[in-house]
Amino acid sequence: MNITLDNVIPHPLSTISHNTDSIWGNHVLLEKGKKILLNASSGKGKSTFTLTSIGLRNDYNGNVFYDGHDIKQFTPEEWTELRSKVISVVFQDLQIFPKLKVRENLLIKNKLTNCFSEKEIKDKLDYLGIGDKWDQECGLLSMGQQQRVAILRALCQPYEWLIMDEPFSHLDKENTSKCLELINARTLEQGAGFVLTTLGDDHGFHYDQELKL
Repeated sequence: MNITLDNVIPHPLSTISHNTDSIWGNHVLLEKGKKILLNASSGKGKSTFTLTSIGLRNDYNGNVFYDGHDIKQFTPEEWTELRSKVISVVFQDLQIFPKLKVRENLLIKNKLTNCFSEKEIKDKLDYLGIGDKWDQECGLLSMGQQQRVAILRALCQPYEWLIMDEPFSHLDKENTSKCLELINARTLEQGAGFVLTTLGDDHGFHYDQELKL
């Protein structure tokens, strides 16, 4: 699936001056299978892009299309299907369940999709250095540990696009690299693409395309 932003200007950002190479106010094509870095300074709309591109915000001028279909026309049932099979997200605020344990946060998602066995999920947690947190309440984890749980949860579903809003902001270089390895492997496995928003750091990864806000 291709995603197209056609002269999109979010209402809260309409009074801000945007560069000529910004995605805001231009025609931008996100091609399926591409790994895209979306680079912007604070306040330029990284989270707004994330929420707009997945249909959780519609306060904008212009149009967002999925394979030529205007996303404002999708029904709740169509969004349910898209968010379970086509679009996966790592939100900046993570949106994990703080009172539930790590295993519960992951297995609830995985039960909906049957992507991995419990052992496979545990192995991925071990690789990310938090295998010992399996029975820990997520709200008691550090922010960096919570980010790793949120990233792994987003991988526990099929997708054509993985949208990530500053997913490594609390991670050191080593843990960021491990997360990117998992993300890249899972994305390649599905012939999918991803968009990673950042304040400027490319995290040492080679992207197919860099966009700006």
